[in-house]
Amino acid sequence: MSFQSNKMGTFGYFWLVIWAILGAINSSQADLQLNFYAKTCPKAEEIVQDYVHEHIPNAPSLAATLIRMHFHDCFVRGCDASILLNSTSSSGNQTEKAATPNRTVRGFDFIDRVKSLLEAECPGVVSCADIIALVARDSIVVTGGPYWRVPTGRRDGLISNASEALANIPRPTSNFSSLQTNFSNKGLDLKDLVLLSGAHTIGIAHCSAFSSRLYNFSGILGNQDPSLDSEYAANLKAKKCKTINDTTTIVEMDPGSFRTFDLSYYRLLLKRRGLFQSDAALTTSSTTLSYINELLQGSRQDFYKEFALSMEKMGRIDVKTGSSGEIRKHCAFVNS
Repeated sequence: MSFQSNKMGTFGYFWLVIWAILGAINSSQADLQLNFYAKTCPKAEEIVQDYVHEHIPNAPSLAATLIRMHFHDCFVRGCDASILLNSTSSSGNQTEKAATPNRTVRGFDFIDRVKSLLEAECPGVVSCADIIALVARDSIVVTGGPYWRVPTGRRDGLISNASEALANIPRPTSNFSSLQTNFSNKGLDLKDLVLLSGAHTIGIAHCSAFSSRLYNFSGILGNQDPSLDSEYAANLKAKKCKTINDTTTIVEMDPGSFRTFDLSYYRLLLKRRGLFQSDAALTTSSTTLSYINELLQGSRQDFYKEFALSMEKMGRIDVKTGSSGEIRKHCAFVNS
């Protein structure tokens, strides 16, 4: 009996260890929860929503850049507001803000203003990472786009490197293989790739992000990307990006519908009128092409539901919770 009892005790201890390990692995997911601030800062989400509702209608183009900020943040060290940190002369370190993919990201001052309101209400409670996630969602909703749930409880990271942003954020020149790898590395699948790319239905892009398709495709001066609709390319050359060196002109990513969160982006892809090489790449895989056709056969509401699920999934990438990271007092700087 004593042997049997001891054996069972050892067996039970073994499973306790296993469950503890599994719990630790899943803790980042489990610790995010809806209304995380219900007791510590009950008005937090209302304050964010009210500020967004007051200001985004006057500057609707910000909605696109704020969801882009959320995306770029989550793809580097997880959704931890590392994109908000300023470079400092004392460290000599260039932060994510300085990386090429983030030089055209706007809205940092918008996040700072929301943070100041929350600090006045509940000092040191609401993370900058949660603010980005909430502002991105609320901005899209107020401009008529989809709603998705945003569980909160993220904490802010302490590290930000420009080199990591360059390595992890998908590029507009990416081919399908690169995109698949980028997304897979973050726990996102090909369906997520198609759905999250759908955010390109709103917003604008600078010529420098795609002019190589018009003037220097494959590194050969004068070459034009044969996968780009020739009429569309001619129009871009004549009326928008008139030279390969244009770095200031902006172009609608979804011409004629860039303020409306709809399915027209996907229709353009099938017409070979996706602005980026990464857009066109979605039609080079039978799997992603099938997802595109499925979306177009459904309704806008179907798209919204699917998009919402992928946004929730993205918002959980490598989140810091519990005792990891910190709650920054100022989003641009780690606490001293």
